[in-house]
Amino acid sequence: MLRKIRQTLAVLFFTAITLLFLDFTGTVHWWLGWTAKIQFLPAVLALNVGVILLLVVLTFLFGRIYCSVICPLGVMQDIVSRISGTRKKKKFRFSYSPEKKVLRYGVLVVFVLAIVAGIGSLVALLSPYSSYGRIVQNLFAPIYQGGNNGLAYLAERADSYAFYETEVWMRSLPTFVIAAITFIIIAVLAWRNGRTYCNTICPVGTVLGFLSRFSLMKPVIDTEKCKNCSLCTRKCKAACIDYSNHRIDYSRCVACMDCIDVCKHGAIRYRMRSKKKAASLSERPQNPDQKQIDAARRSFLSATALIVGTATLKAQEKKVDGGLAVIEDKKIPDRKTAIVPPGAQSARNFAQHCTACQLCVSVCPNSVLRPSTDLMKLMQPEMSYERGYCRPECNKCASVCPTGAISPLTIADKSAIQIGHAVWVRKNCIPLTDGVECGNCARHCPTGAIQMVVSDAANPDSPKIPVVDTERCIGCGACENLCPARPFSAIYVEGHEVHRTV
Repeated sequence: MLRKIRQTLAVLFFTAITLLFLDFTGTVHWWLGWTAKIQFLPAVLALNVGVILLLVVLTFLFGRIYCSVICPLGVMQDIVSRISGTRKKKKFRFSYSPEKKVLRYGVLVVFVLAIVAGIGSLVALLSPYSSYGRIVQNLFAPIYQGGNNGLAYLAERADSYAFYETEVWMRSLPTFVIAAITFIIIAVLAWRNGRTYCNTICPVGTVLGFLSRFSLMKPVIDTEKCKNCSLCTRKCKAACIDYSNHRIDYSRCVACMDCIDVCKHGAIRYRMRSKKKAASLSERPQNPDQKQIDAARRSFLSATALIVGTATLKAQEKKVDGGLAVIEDKKIPDRKTAIVPPGAQSARNFAQHCTACQLCVSVCPNSVLRPSTDLMKLMQPEMSYERGYCRPECNKCASVCPTGAISPLTIADKSAIQIGHAVWVRKNCIPLTDGVECGNCARHCPTGAIQMVVSDAANPDSPKIPVVDTERCIGCGACENLCPARPFSAIYVEGHEVHRTV
């Protein structure tokens, strides 16, 4: 019964998170956006104390329920492992293996140091929620959108507009490759050995695994009923049950309840672990340095929590995606400062909180956000205006961000935030190069920050050129996107390190 409940909840959470990344209309986020905000690392980076306490309390009460129910990457591994287990002679294919302590805590140390040092690309690679988001957004979303476009085509032929077409394009080749490699590695590990990734590499799993050692409710082996049949060990995808010594490594147990379901003798129960049982197990031979190791872990994880909660990361300059989103041979300008979305407050704050989950990229209706190819900020979203511009009436990215990298904004607030300013490039301007009237940038500027004036003050009939009022410009990119000059626009947006209100 417990296993069925756990599986039902896991499917519901997994479906909800997947729909968040597949939905390009933003409708799903109104109802299910909270499922992204209760992910562990986004909650930590957003300093969402309520969610952090909730997950910690759940772990102390029930063990690593988060890993088996809430984490989408963990559930994805269970799905792959379950498919693998349907093969003949593979139903009971696992075996007990000792904990890889050096690898687990080594990866955690590297992860924390990457957060402190501002190496966003490494943080993004190791974050389980972000890894799953990139997999869905890069590998599965194009298939989903293609199916939607097929339905839109058929509906149009039937004089129905229940569906509408959406553009399918590759936002970043490096991010696509990383997502594909991540999916292959995790899928292969899950196919062969179940939860190997969770219990050897995932830093969130390591932190929660440490807490789950002290959980109130646990799977407990009744030594009097156990017949040493090894079914529980061969069914445990976490490889944490040593049936010969009647021991369970609770730091790796994800509370999946598979062992309880498979035990034919009723020797495993999910209940409070009695002090008597704990004392009897503690009398078994242990590493003489175990107490020192556990004490060191407690000190280290306490320091880790303090660092993650209070660290201030150094801002790094970024470059835009290297020309992968070209439309009609229009090239990306060479910006000195990358543009980050309204609500990010500053490049520093954005780099500090963003885990490159790509949720904002997936919901951007104007194709403005795409992953960076800068090594230090690899896969973190940044803005470029080759396919569209940041419309003042849109705040979808701010409404879905679970980490606080993009703070929630009202439409009125967003329209007054300056994320950059327009820069005119004289040598590219059509009135001067081709001798024809244009004014496209001025006509479409939503803030009226661009005015057309004569190029020669002494000649009122001279071609008119744009003049930018940088105090009114908000950096939305309408002028850059709609400029007809090719291959480089005659006007482009230069980003600001710190945003301000105009």
